[in-house]
Amino acid sequence: MLSIFETIKSRISANSYDPARKLSDEEISELIELATQAPSAFNGQNWRFVAVRSEEAKRRLLSAAYGQQKVADAAVTFIVCGKLDTHHTLAAALKPSLDQHILSEDLYQGWIGAAQRMYQDNASFQRDEAVRSASLAAMTLMLAAQGKGLVSCPMIGFNPEAVAESFDLKAEDVPVMLVTVGHPGPDNWPKKPRKPVAEVLSFT
Repeated sequence: MLSIFETIKSRISANSYDPARKLSDEEISELIELATQAPSAFNGQNWRFVAVRSEEAKRRLLSAAYGQQKVADAAVTFIVCGKLDTHHTLAAALKPSLDQHILSEDLYQGWIGAAQRMYQDNASFQRDEAVRSASLAAMTLMLAAQGKGLVSCPMIGFNPEAVAESFDLKAEDVPVMLVTVGHPGPDNWPKKPRKPVAEVLSFT
């Protein structure tokens, strides 16, 4: 098994998948269970995943993704959504932490109140939080896939309105990105070089 460091450094954004190799429902569910270990503000877990795996659903998504073949060839493409309603769903999301005495009643109520004040009347902040949470979950999903010997690719090349309509997303679901996952095909590029650390890091 790869170490976390090897997993991070070996991950590529794949364009080539083996269309003959599938993933079971259990394998797909395990990937999402790992993805949901990502952090989120207040532990609100304001994300949703749609696993597009049937041939009929892939055809619909292929159209909304401007014909990018990897959507059809990958074992599954996840529509990764961030949710705008954290302040409405936070109490339920935090209840297990309260029940397990991780959070006190005062802290539980304090976080719920803080989220209400921060998000209730601030649509742009709700959207920012949805994008942040979905992006963290998507990266965790891709690392989970890499750790299982799969490849993945984040995709921003899609029509969000068409995706929302075709897959019956709710008004509070923001389709942040697509993530293709599957077994590698023969034509993937090697890892592309990164900028030197000295170019992107400063110390103060």
